[in-house]
This record gives sequence, structure tokens and C-alpha cells, in this order.
Amino acid sequence: MSRKDYSFDTRTIHVGEEAEFFEGSKNEVVAPIYLSSTYARKEVKNPGFFQYSRSQNPTRFALEKRYASLEKTTYGLGFASGLAAEATILFALLKPGDHIIGFDDLYGGTKRLFHQWEANYGITISLVDATQPLQIREAIRPETKLIWLESPSNPLLKVCDIKAITQLAHMHDLLVLVDNTFLSPYFQNPAVLGADIVVHSITKYIAGHSDVIGGAIMLNDKTLYEKLKFCQNSLGVVPSPFDCYLVLRGLKTLSLRMEKHQSNAMAIATYLENHPKVAKVYYPGLKSHPQYEIGLRQASGFGGMISFEIKGGEKEAVQFLESLELFTLAESLGGVESLIEHPGLMTHSSITARERELAGIKDSLIRVSIGVEDKADLISDLEQAFSKTNL
Repeated sequence: MSRKDYSFDTRTIHVGEEAEFFEGSKNEVVAPIYLSSTYARKEVKNPGFFQYSRSQNPTRFALEKRYASLEKTTYGLGFASGLAAEATILFALLKPGDHIIGFDDLYGGTKRLFHQWEANYGITISLVDATQPLQIREAIRPETKLIWLESPSNPLLKVCDIKAITQLAHMHDLLVLVDNTFLSPYFQNPAVLGADIVVHSITKYIAGHSDVIGGAIMLNDKTLYEKLKFCQNSLGVVPSPFDCYLVLRGLKTLSLRMEKHQSNAMAIATYLENHPKVAKVYYPGLKSHPQYEIGLRQASGFGGMISFEIKGGEKEAVQFLESLELFTLAESLGGVESLIEHPGLMTHSSITARERELAGIKDSLIRVSIGVEDKADLISDLEQAFSKTNL
């Protein structure tokens, strides 16, 4: 059996860490942390595969092989952060005058990056509701080059029809990028649905333990890969060997973690949907979610992210958040511990109040990353915090 035919669980453990996985290695079961910044050569004109660790490092090489395998793509590239990966895409593939169509509900850091590119490099951005493919069609211009999606989106958990959008895009010779951070490769593979580029904040579910910052790009097209690889090297936006080791280690439990994240999230989303102090719940696994059927069709799971609107406003949201004991009030997501935050004051504070209003991010919105703790303990903590919230 070819390694590409192995199951997801097998690939998370073995791809990139085969014994003698590159010339000169020994028989390590776990890929070593290769800290050397440079590599010796026997002949002046024969440098070998590894020359300098910014260009290629054996530990990163193992991880990038695994990235590609899990997203079912030909190529994988590792980066120092998710935003480093995104900035590399903009730098490598766009030029002044080009146009991007983006989901109106995107991570605040991505929108901040877009604003910088608009202001300094002459790129224009149109943000539309990508749950409505007609809005994407209407936003296409002669200078459009790229459609930028998150599905589910951050923080409103919108789900867009990736296959339908890629079919539309390819009719116009446009590239489609999908940020797959929220579902991970375990639950969704955008490249299989037609996406040209898949991006991850590795910091989140893929690494999974809140102890490493990283990003990744996965894709099939060789020409695009070579452009991105050149910029990865020339910009030097690469992860350290130790970070690569941590991600390789964390990935081995990805399927186990994602199943527990999802199981807990479904229970808590159901609890929240029936709570008298909650106005609205956003979770793709609820049948009340407007894109529930699309999620069923294109993904094998719904993930561990929930957003909800507490009755009242910012004051009540802050009171609730500061009353929690087990949930950690912090930005980020995807770790084994449950995290909770206020998008308007935290993860999306870098965008204007008007932009948040247009995107539907209310002052009462709370975003939750459900961890792998006991769900009864998590629900108990939510309940005691609600009891302390004056509504």
C-alpha cells in the first residue's frame, strides 16, 4: 500500500518521519530537531539537498511532507505564523492594481493585513457575504485575481459553498484560497473541493497545545508552489526546527483531539441555544445554523468553535466573561484548554467599529474555543457565570 493511501490517523503519525527519511539520517522513529544553520558539502559544485536552514531544514522538511499529506495536496510549506503565510501569498502572487474578493467575516488580523496592502501597495479589496455566491459573481472585476475565504468564518462561523465558489472562480481564471484553520484537515479538505490554496494558522488545532506559533500553505499547482517557496526562502518567514518538532508531535493526536473538541462543542452549543440569557448561537453543527446542509455536504464534522450573543450588550458580555473560572479569558483557539474571548474588544479590535457592524459582529458577541475538558465541568462553569451576570 502506498503511504498516500493510508488513513488520516496513520498519516498524522508516520508521514515525514519514516526511518531514514532523508540522506544521511539514522533510523529515528521521531524526526530529530536539526538545529544546524548550515550544512557541510563534500564538493564545491555538489551542495546536496540541505544547504542552509532558511532554505530547507530536515525537521521542517518532515513537517511539510505531513502538511501536504493531511490536506491531500502535492506540496506543503511551513511558516513562522499564519499571518506570515498570508503575507507571503500577497507578496508572491499579487501586484499593484490587483483586486481581491474576500469574505466579509474574516479574522481581524487578516483584515488588518488587507488594509495595509491597500494603503501601501495599491491592492484593492472587496468584502462580500460569501454565503451568497451571487455576491461574489457581482464583485468580480477584470483586475480580480484571488477569492479569499474562511469556512467556517471567524468569528460568526459562516459556512460558504467552497465547491460552488471555486467552479465560479475558475470560469474567470481566478484563484481561490481557503483558510481551513477552524475545521483542520481532519474535518475538511478544501483542495479536494477545488480550492487552489489552503492556509492554516498552525498555532491553533494542528499544533493543538497553545505552545507554538506557526502557519502553513498547502497546494497542488507546481508553478504557484515555486513562487511561494521562493518567497518563503527570500523573506525568511520560516518556523524554527524546535517549533516544527512541536507541531509534528502535536499532530499525532489531531484526530483524537478534534473528535473531543466537536463532541464537547455540540453539547455546549445545545446548552447555550436553550439558555434564557443567550440571544443567538452560531455553531455549524446545529440544525438552526443557516448553512447546516452545506456543512454536512462538504465537511465530515463541525469543529470546536462556537460564538454566541448574550442578551444585553458589551457590559453584560464583559461581566459574564470575567465571572468564568474554568474557561480561560484569552485570544487564540484550538488548544486542549477551553478559551473564551470578546471579538469586539480582543481578536477583532484592530478593525473599525463600522467594519464590525457591517460584518455583524455585535458588542454582545462572545467567541468560545471548546477544549477537551469534561463537558459537564465546562457547562457548570458557564452556568455559574450566567448566574452572576445581571440581565
